[in-house]
Amino acid sequence: MKLLLDTHIWLWSLGEPHRLGRRTRRELESGNNELWLSPVSTWEAFLLNARGRIRLHGSLAAWLERATANLQEAPLTHEIVLAAQQLPLPHPDPADRFLAATAHVLDLTLVTADERLLGLGEIKTLANR
Repeated sequence: MKLLLDTHIWLWSLGEPHRLGRRTRRELESGNNELWLSPVSTWEAFLLNARGRIRLHGSLAAWLERATANLQEAPLTHEIVLAAQQLPLPHPDPADRFLAATAHVLDLTLVTADERLLGLGEIKTLANR
């Protein structure tokens, strides 16, 4: 499977793996799956750090290099931006829109614990269980 990690799943996998469900952990550790990350998640992590909601240790560049070492970078394209605007999401969160649209356009499975993103029809999801 090609798995796109929601920001919280990525951050949990780095610092709080106990928050990951058994199946989620198994899928993230499986060598059969490709793990993808959007630059939108990097942006969200940096915002959380700036607001003091999380703490990223060391320089941002060094942290990012370590935190993304085993991940494929999902592009943020014009097609994804257009899809993000057309998604029928129940809330306006731009990061969620971009992540859901990225999963849809690139045919990735979005790994998330966010109930608002689960069961969106065309978008494949894997619930954190």
